[in-house]
Amino acid sequence: MSSPAVSTTPPLAREIALLAVLATLWGASYTFIKIGVETIPPVTFIAARTLIAGALLLAIIRMRGLALPREPDVWKRFFIQACINSVIPFTLVAWAEITVDAGLATILNSTTPIFTFLLTVLITRHEPVTARKVFGVTAGVVGISLIIGLEAFNGLGKELVSQLAIVTATISYACAAIFGRGFKGMDPMMPAAGSMICGAVMLIPLSLVVDHPWTIVPSTASIAALFGLAVFSTALAFVIFFRLVHTLGSVSTTSQAYLRVPIGVGIGVLFLGESLSSTAWLGLVCVIAGVAAMTLPSRKKPTAAPI
Repeated sequence: MSSPAVSTTPPLAREIALLAVLATLWGASYTFIKIGVETIPPVTFIAARTLIAGALLLAIIRMRGLALPREPDVWKRFFIQACINSVIPFTLVAWAEITVDAGLATILNSTTPIFTFLLTVLITRHEPVTARKVFGVTAGVVGISLIIGLEAFNGLGKELVSQLAIVTATISYACAAIFGRGFKGMDPMMPAAGSMICGAVMLIPLSLVVDHPWTIVPSTASIAALFGLAVFSTALAFVIFFRLVHTLGSVSTTSQAYLRVPIGVGIGVLFLGESLSSTAWLGLVCVIAGVAAMTLPSRKKPTAAPI
């Protein structure tokens, strides 16, 4: 008599908790970037970010007794992932935040789930398109508008090129979420470390040519922001990201973008003395509803047991 199959699906509550952690780590990244680029040029700042994160992940992999893959095809995919998930979006956002406020950057970048959803519908069709996910996208956008305040969008006409750069970065993140599904079955640290290493290999030579980093005199705050960004908002965040892409799906994983804004607002209230608008509480409800709609699985009808 065969024993019943044991489910290998991770508990949903744990995955949603990791989604909240990822949102917090990436929500803090905009502040880290804003502080960092005050005295460190964007290309050098992002090159250092990928180098530190890649080195940290590689050290952890070796401590676990593992090794990065050696197959050329795998490294080719790491290179592509690095381009669309770090080199292009990291650099664009860092450059844009020289002139764009961190809050507005957060708003523009939080549209990642929308682009992921649209790319899924129009191109890959690897995830079902349901009314609940459409509601999730809509509720998330409404919630963000309420939390930040509609007046925040008045700045959309200013620094248009920088804002378009952030939107381009957002589309790149959406592509990365879908492409990242190709690493299914691989330890999440492998694509995270591989893509960071590839990113550093591409960005360091560019930094040497463009910024002449030996001439830079960074402030203590910028250095601290760099390490906070590299260790927490990059190395740790990307391990969680690749795990969630496989357990929750690309659209559901990018829905953490909706959580970044209320978390960012909360950090501002607690540590910077910022005030919360009267519409923010309703916005939080909309955000939570949107994330729940995009992450919670639909109930399946029970099937009859075999006789």
